[in-house]
Amino acid sequence: MSLVDTLTRALGADAVLTGGDMAPWTRDWTGQYRWTPLCVARPADRDGVAAVLSAAHQAGVAVVPVGGNTGLSGGTMAEGAVMLSLDRMNTVREIRPEARLAVVEAGVILSNLHEAAADHGLSFPMTFGARGSCTLGGILATNAGGSNVLRHGNTRDLVLGVEVVLADGRVIDLMSELHKDNTGLNLRHLMIGSEGVLGVITAAVVKLVPAPRAYATAMVAVASLDQALVLLNRLQEATGGQVEAFEYMPRRFVEEYGKLHPETRPPFDQGHDVNLLIELGATAPRDVDPDPDGQVPVARYLEDVLAGMLEDGAVLDAVVARSEAQRRAFWARREAAAEVSTSRPVVLTDVAVPLDKVSEFLLRAEARLAALDPQAVPMVVAHLGDGNVHCSVWIGVDAAGRNQIMEAVEEEALALGGSFSAEHGIGISKRPAMARFKDPVALEIMRGIKAVMDPKGILNPGKVIP
Repeated sequence: MSLVDTLTRALGADAVLTGGDMAPWTRDWTGQYRWTPLCVARPADRDGVAAVLSAAHQAGVAVVPVGGNTGLSGGTMAEGAVMLSLDRMNTVREIRPEARLAVVEAGVILSNLHEAAADHGLSFPMTFGARGSCTLGGILATNAGGSNVLRHGNTRDLVLGVEVVLADGRVIDLMSELHKDNTGLNLRHLMIGSEGVLGVITAAVVKLVPAPRAYATAMVAVASLDQALVLLNRLQEATGGQVEAFEYMPRRFVEEYGKLHPETRPPFDQGHDVNLLIELGATAPRDVDPDPDGQVPVARYLEDVLAGMLEDGAVLDAVVARSEAQRRAFWARREAAAEVSTSRPVVLTDVAVPLDKVSEFLLRAEARLAALDPQAVPMVVAHLGDGNVHCSVWIGVDAAGRNQIMEAVEEEALALGGSFSAEHGIGISKRPAMARFKDPVALEIMRGIKAVMDPKGILNPGKVIP
């Protein structure tokens, strides 16, 4: 009996796809990576996942887990492999408002989790442009970041427990609901961010926070990135740490977004080099209940800080959202980063540098890029509040030149104490950087862990670890 037959018997004919039915699972979101899987297995529960992995382990056939397939690093390339889609495991099993946690299956789409939490006045504070299609399993597998890391941390900071199926079909039940558990090595954190090379996360216990009852959102132009950090720190002090997002969009990005969406208005009457999207979120009545003059206090905090810096000349212009529609328009611009960046041939990068080094990094990177490719056009956006810079580059070079451009950006980040991967994961595209830059002892330990947990090397082979 073939492996496909074995999987069909275990899961049912409708849950194992072959031929043309596999089309949605034969390329990544960018279109850069394309493949033909052996089949696509779509189990409905953890036991089904275990059955797939057990059968593949016995047959020695590769298995590549996939969620919403919205990654940007080639992490789901699966030539000749069993693609293990968790899209049918899409239940929010439980919301526990008193404990502020949710028990969620890996195939749950992020926006659906947002809606389920919102019904209880709570929020799962992880958000980015792909929230309508990305799944919790993919978020955990890549230790995703997004726009709210500044206030709430990345994925590892938001997860209490996980359930994982290993390469041979065994299950590790780490579905803890505890905030403190000092019983040995933290296997939960080992699994989060492992991109499916150590096991397949099938469910998780995640933290929830009170949903903001009021937002203050603004587009702000400042004189420099250094002044942007001054503004961030003043806002944090004035609000007691209520800054939810602090996003950077340079002039070029704003202009290119306007070309793609001519129906929209630019943020300001006059163009500026440094444009920020700032959002504060408040839950306490003292920050939410309107003043006698009708103004919401959290909005006043924002406007007072902006007014002071306008007088100093550090803030050049500012527009505060006066409606939810205007707020959404501000966010639509920032969340179109992937659309704008990939509208031309591009090298996608995802680096992190210390907050006070972002300006220096961009100057150094642009100088390196101009020397490598006179046609190179940096298309930058950044989660400025946490130092994560997406220095994507429109190019006019061949494949070798693409590699040189990526290396140049990564090298400049590392020279300033940064990282070559901030939130997109390693996948295939950043595996060369792992070989060049990662500590060799760390790589040796990673290979040892992989060998213990996946001795036949069937889980997402060729990814992450060089």
